[in-house]
Order: sequence, then C-alpha cells, then structure tokens
Amino acid sequence: MVTKVEICGVNTSKLKVLKNEEIIRLLKLCKNGDKEAREQLIQGNLRLVLSVIQRFSGRGENPDDLFQVGCIGLMKAIDNFDLSQGVQFSTYGVPMIIGEVRRFLRDNNSLRVSRSLRDVAYKAMQAKEKLMNTLGREPSPKEIAEEISVKSEDVVVALEAISAPLSLYEPVFNDGGDTIYLMDQVGGSSDSDFFEELSFKEAMKDLSQREKKILGMRFLQGKTQMTVAEEIGISQAQVSRLEKCALKKIKDAI
Repeated sequence: MVTKVEICGVNTSKLKVLKNEEIIRLLKLCKNGDKEAREQLIQGNLRLVLSVIQRFSGRGENPDDLFQVGCIGLMKAIDNFDLSQGVQFSTYGVPMIIGEVRRFLRDNNSLRVSRSLRDVAYKAMQAKEKLMNTLGREPSPKEIAEEISVKSEDVVVALEAISAPLSLYEPVFNDGGDTIYLMDQVGGSSDSDFFEELSFKEAMKDLSQREKKILGMRFLQGKTQMTVAEEIGISQAQVSRLEKCALKKIKDAI
C-alpha cells in the first residue's frame, strides 16, 4: 500500500495539501452551502486520508476499499466540523477517518459478534470521538460509559469484542534493519516446555470449578463469551471478568 502510487484512479504522488488558512476559508464557504468549496476541501485533504489508511496496511484489505471508506470519514468530518472549537481540521478529521475505517474492518470481520454487543461498541466509539473533541484527551471507559448510560465493564467488553484480530505478519519492531513480526514473538518448542506444562497443570488446580469450565468452553471448545454466558446463566461481562481473573491466576503461578 505504501508504495502504490495510484489508488481508486487517483495519482497519490500528486495530491495537493491545503494550508490551514485555506481550509478555514473553504470550511466557512462550505457551511454556507458552497458545494464547490466542499469539493475543494475533499480534494485538498486526500493526502490526510492516505496517511491514515497506511496505518492499516498488512491486514490483507484492498487499499482502494480502505481509501474509499477513508474518504467517507473525511466527508463526515467536513460536514460536522465545528469552527467555533478553535482546533485544526486535521485534529478532528483524523479520528473521524480512523473511526470510519475501523467500522468497515469490524463489519467485514469474519469473527461474529452479537448485535447487542456491536451496538454498544458503536455507541462507545461515537461517544469516544465526541469526548475526545470536548476533553482534548482520550476519555476513560468510565467517562464513555456515563456518556452512553451503560456500565464501564460493558464498554470494555464491547470494544474488545469488535477489535480486529492481529495478523502473524503484523510488524512489531523495526530499527532500520530486519523487521520483527508478531510471528517472531511466538515461542516454539524447547526443553523448558515440559516444566512449563507442569507449572500450568499446577496452576489449574487453584482455579474454581466455574473458572475451569469457562476456560474449557472458551479455549477447548472454541465458544464465544456470549455463548458461554447463555449456557452458564450469567452475563457476558461476568464471563469476561472470570476469564481474565483465571488467566491472571495461571500467569502469576507460572
């Protein structure tokens, strides 16, 4: 994606960049219904879209698709930007573009997430963008939860559920030499595996029956947290907390 010059028929090497003063002038005209000014704003900020979608390279998505989705986020940013806030357009536009791309990736994710959980996640994402503009910083899960009137743990669970899975070929470090990928951090077999297995079995003995059952259903049977919650008769948030607690016990013991 980084080396591709033409995306969606647009020669990215020749994209123009507008100065902040020009952006403000065009935004004012756009707010008064000037369609030509809106088109100039879009064309003048395509490089901003390009810089955002490059963050999502390596996920196997078509760059043309990501660019088009990013342009939708750009247009939403232009239509909803508030000049009275006194911030640069890019400060508002980048999170809007990122949010649109992430929504696209989530909707096209092969992992199935329940409708109710996805609705909470979407509301949380919208509230997060709104609070970032208001507070000027990343809001906490508690602040997001208060904004959409749900429990903070429900916000955490929902956002975790829709996060895109990482590719084993995701680059994690590059110091100018050979790139280290996520798969390089996955350990292989060694002489210590036998002792680690013993430690794992000992750690499992300290778990409650419910914790063992949840881990078994989640990682041996491959069931989702929502399915586990329905079968056990508790909420998904409780399943998430019990699962995390059990994994922490095992990690601490090992």
